[in-house]
Amino acid sequence: MKQYHLLALVAALALAGCANLQGPEAVPGKEAPVAGASIGSPLPAVIPAGPLSAIQPNELSSQNVAGLEAPPDLWSRIRRGFAMPNLDTDLVRQQEQWYATRPDYLQRMTDRSRKYLFHVVEELERRNMPTELALLPFIESAFNPQAVSTARAAGMWQFMPGTGKDYDLKQNVFRDDRRNVLASTKAALDYLQKLYGMFGDWHLALAAYNWGEGNVTKAIQRNQRAGLGTGYLDLNLPAETRNYVPKLQAVKNIVAAPDTFRAELPLIENHPYFQSVTLERDMDVALAARLADVEIDDFKALNPQLNRPVILAAGTPQILLPWDNAAVFKRNFAEYSEGKFASWTAWSAPATMSPAEAARRTGMNEADLRNVNAIPPRMLIKAGSVLIVPRRSAEQPDVAVHVADNAQLSLAPEIVTKRIVVKAGRRDSIASIAHRYKLAPAQVADWNNLHANSTLKAGQQIVLNVPVRSSPIKAVAHHPQMKAAAAPRNGVRTPAKPAPHKAAPPPKKHH
Repeated sequence: MKQYHLLALVAALALAGCANLQGPEAVPGKEAPVAGASIGSPLPAVIPAGPLSAIQPNELSSQNVAGLEAPPDLWSRIRRGFAMPNLDTDLVRQQEQWYATRPDYLQRMTDRSRKYLFHVVEELERRNMPTELALLPFIESAFNPQAVSTARAAGMWQFMPGTGKDYDLKQNVFRDDRRNVLASTKAALDYLQKLYGMFGDWHLALAAYNWGEGNVTKAIQRNQRAGLGTGYLDLNLPAETRNYVPKLQAVKNIVAAPDTFRAELPLIENHPYFQSVTLERDMDVALAARLADVEIDDFKALNPQLNRPVILAAGTPQILLPWDNAAVFKRNFAEYSEGKFASWTAWSAPATMSPAEAARRTGMNEADLRNVNAIPPRMLIKAGSVLIVPRRSAEQPDVAVHVADNAQLSLAPEIVTKRIVVKAGRRDSIASIAHRYKLAPAQVADWNNLHANSTLKAGQQIVLNVPVRSSPIKAVAHHPQMKAAAAPRNGVRTPAKPAPHKAAPPPKKHH
């Protein structure tokens, strides 16, 4: 009987210990984790100092322990992790009204989030961050990882190119990690944690995420000098930033009580939508989708960082696939026997040249080369640029990591010239005429079948090819940005789809 009592005591101690576990390094203002949330390392085991003694049944009492039932869906899990102070202002009411009167937009936006939301929530709980932040991509991009703003911010979390590089989000010919679901989420949460560490307030951290940490710091300093408050509501903010936190609060309120706003949230089950699969070879996007037995659009929705029709294993060693399709991909990859996995590879231009010359050297049709590399008319390909070209054989090596991570396509405007004829003066030379028209003497000599030091006679006719239209050479580091106007847009940020709740955005500091 004493053994049973001993077991009962151990069980009671274990349950009491579970009820008091909390994650380490909890964010100030964040409630203790609840059932279903990630928790930190367990506390040290409690070891009695003396010998155990038997207890009587009447000494046992029921213990209050944490519930063990998982949240029924992801929305419930998000609600359990709300930890930010609520904002209650007229601007919040206006944003609630805007979303509540657009049920179709709200439905599209929340339905799109089902692919990504579980991962975001998992990452927030792992870091003990407020789960309100899982709703931030609704405000940033309507949860569209392909979204591109007019200011060139890209991805679900809307990173500007410079800040993306600060957080190791590669942007090159083959991929833009600002649109990578895993990489951009990590970068965004890293940045938000940094901002919270700077300001000690989530509303100020969000303002800095939208407006830039330097601008928020200056606004705080101005208020301090004027003897004014330094909270989010006290600062003089541009219109977009002033509406930014109210938008998040409005979405939070709708998620917290959808019936109040007559909103219908789609069921998002509390389990992963995708899993990562290691890519062992360079592979065409179309083939990867086929081996996984998923539609190409669904594949691109989970791997939106890909800029070209080929995935380079050295730069993108993992792809995301719907949970059940990952096993299908692995099986089909092991059984694949139809030849090469990739029909494309990388080629570096040895000199500045026209697309026609590049096509000739790589055995391509010029129109195909322009199309697959997104090269617009009247542009030259600068030396060192990396283009995607057909792979010659299955035995050709995969693209090296330094190319996969750093490849850039740099373009320069094509200079249009016209032929003119000038007459040499009594003291003219090839060099003096070339200098007068800002041309190279060797070029002028070549056009006229002369030597660069040839003596000219007065009245001698000299043929020149002078620029008609010339603009400064401007490198295009990540050429798909030139197509930003045609890229997918979200309904929150773009002037093409104005919304009453969205003021014209000022220049962004991070996105």
